[in-house]
Amino acid sequence: MMKPTLVILAAGMGSRYGGLKQLDEVGPNGEAIIDYSLYDAIRAGFGKVVFVIREDFADEFKARFAPQLEGKIEVAYVYQALDKIPSGYDIHPER
Repeated sequence: MMKPTLVILAAGMGSRYGGLKQLDEVGPNGEAIIDYSLYDAIRAGFGKVVFVIREDFADEFKARFAPQLEGKIEVAYVYQALDKIPSGYDIHPER
């Protein structure tokens, strides 16, 4: 039986927030919100997590999550970019 995959959409720039909010520590031991989602997914039997991020976030995400997830769940990274939009779709001019 195939295990489910957790997809984490984390490509937002955080321009209104002022930084990379996806990795900000909010928990009592420095956990980010994503850490709680990952913990629950692993306990629930998920077999893979896919981070949808901007490519320029890759180093920070890999440094943060690769060590803690190694051997616990398969990890993949997918890069979202505004210059790689399928034909027929327009980008809002303010993006």
